[in-house]
Amino acid sequence: MIGEHMGLMYYTLGQRQGLGIGGLKDFPDAPWFSAAKDLERNILIAVQGQQHPLLFSDWLTASDIFWINGQPPELPLHCKAKVRYRQSDQSCHLDTDGQGGYKITFTQPQRAVTPGQSVVLYQDDICLGGGVIETTSRCKTNQVNH
Repeated sequence: MIGEHMGLMYYTLGQRQGLGIGGLKDFPDAPWFSAAKDLERNILIAVQGQQHPLLFSDWLTASDIFWINGQPPELPLHCKAKVRYRQSDQSCHLDTDGQGGYKITFTQPQRAVTPGQSVVLYQDDICLGGGVIETTSRCKTNQVNH
């Protein structure tokens, strides 16, 4: 344990500023980032370095997708997705998740994919629709040393 936080709701995955961590003895000088939240234990997991593996996700599941043309495309589908504002389109595969939602698997791991935020899907220059990120492939917090 490094310290105390002000409430998990005040931190965004991938956030660097405002963590109140820095200059710790026995730790490198690399910047700290929020990587995960353990809601059950009220723990914010912070990691060092912008490329730390806990900051990346290979896939996400999404629900409540609004399809622009009123119906989902034929699946599976190779398309592009955005999980952050101003992000470039990221290559992915879209399919059902077997539970009434959708699974989006990225060609390259994506940084700071955050449950509760939006994912928007594109094919070429056409917006297919978008939905709410439910889960990601981020490591489970019980696999992280505290």
